[in-house]
Formats: sequence, C-alpha cells, structure tokens
Amino acid sequence: MYEICREESKDWWEVEALYDLCFAPGRTALSSYRLRDGVPPVSALSLVARDADGILAGAIRYWPVLIAGRWEALLLGPVAVHPTRQGEGLAGRLIRESLEKAQELRWPRVMLVGDEPYYGRYGFTRLDGVEMPPPTNPERVLGLWNWDGVRGKVLPWRTR
Repeated sequence: MYEICREESKDWWEVEALYDLCFAPGRTALSSYRLRDGVPPVSALSLVARDADGILAGAIRYWPVLIAGRWEALLLGPVAVHPTRQGEGLAGRLIRESLEKAQELRWPRVMLVGDEPYYGRYGFTRLDGVEMPPPTNPERVLGLWNWDGVRGKVLPWRTR
C-alpha cells in the first residue's frame, strides 16, 4: 500500500536521487530538460508515492511549456518507480492520479516523450506537427486531450 501525496520542497533531492537511479547517466542532457531549465515544476501535479515506512517508492513531475509561443501544455515527466517496486502498477497510479488533477486544474493538453505502446493505455497518441527540441525522435512525441490545430515548436514556459 502506498500513500500518494504532493511533492514538497523537502522531497526534492530524494526524488532527484530516484531519477538518477532509474534513468541513464546524462538524463539531464536530454532535450526535455532544456525545456525545464529555470522553470519550476507544476507543484500541484508533482506527486510522490511512499510506502507505510515513509520510503520513497515513486515520483512524477510535470512542467509547463508553450507550443509555438501560444498554446499552453503540460510536459509529463519524469515518472519513476524504484526498481524494487516496479511491476506493482505504481507508475500507472501516479500517471492516472496526476492526470485527474491536471483535468481538475483545467490544463488543456499534456505531452510527453515516450513509448506509445506504454503511454497509449492512458490515452496518449502520437503528435504530428509538434516539434520537441532536437535530438528528439518525433515518433516518441505523444499527446493527450485537446491538440486539434496545435502545431509548432515546444518552447520553455518563460518564452511566453
């Protein structure tokens, strides 16, 4: 059993250590991280999962971005589950609960860079015409909700 709650500032480094454990070295060199530089995550959607002993088992964060400087979107990720806790459905729970909160907060759209076979189960589909900074494989740029007519480059939130 896990308690999912909002990430607090005291959780930051523990969550970062989890991301370091779960992802390849150099993860911060990915293009999605350039969109996060100097922009705080959306605190209402940044969640942590802790077990009954208070040990961090998983985390998810979202970042605001702009498409072509005019359309607001959320960039989901990273989402991670400690290797000893994988296979228990915890990532799915973090994704579902955070997406429900994003809807409650009236975010119009969510995007990510990931595997469509995995994220498709949450409704994500490939986005055409939405360009992540290079080097991002366009086949892995996925979106959810209101993307009709949205086209252009994904830009950091501060460029608004």
